[in-house]
Amino acid sequence: MTAEARSAGPTSAPLTERQEARRRRILHASAQLASRGGFDAVQMREVAESSSVALGTLYRYFPSKIHLLVATMQDQLQHMHTTLRKRPPAGESAAERVAETLMRAFRALQREPHLADAMVRALTFADRSVSPEVDTVSRQTTAIILDAMGLENPTPEQLSAVRVIEHTWHSALITWLSGRASIAQVKIDIETVCRLIDLTAPPPAAPGATARGRSRA
Repeated sequence: MTAEARSAGPTSAPLTERQEARRRRILHASAQLASRGGFDAVQMREVAESSSVALGTLYRYFPSKIHLLVATMQDQLQHMHTTLRKRPPAGESAAERVAETLMRAFRALQREPHLADAMVRALTFADRSVSPEVDTVSRQTTAIILDAMGLENPTPEQLSAVRVIEHTWHSALITWLSGRASIAQVKIDIETVCRLIDLTAPPPAAPGATARGRSRA
């Protein structure tokens, strides 16, 4: 099941091709309105009109404006992840690659400050009814970081470090959007927290351990 289908509801069936196309139009309209005027510019009636769907249909896909904007962030992160996979970070260490990845993501959001503000505000306002969508945003962010680290099976300590990095990135985005942090300060904070990756990396196996394992085999 696609991420889009999952976000339509935990018990809903996968979307048909026509439903998926309709959903894409809705998300595109939401992003366009947010890009022009931020959170307040995203009104459900205007989204329905811009995406050529009935207002009732829009509410069946997204029960509220918050659901819609969190789903818009899911969509933006998915596009970002695809771009990052096509052009992966070039840092030598895992910490450098993650820092580069998050700063690239940050700069992408920086190009659309009204959209970024709308999506972050929606995440901040989200209540328990939006938990599945918020969890998907978190999983997407985690996947982006793990890809940059080059990890498929992280340890619990590494996952804990990833969560702290996610929290810092989100907080840095909020402080930048509110004008309380510069891009330079955000970069320093991201690079600093990414050092946790080195601290939580499992120690390398002792040189003799592999040889002893082979001899016993």
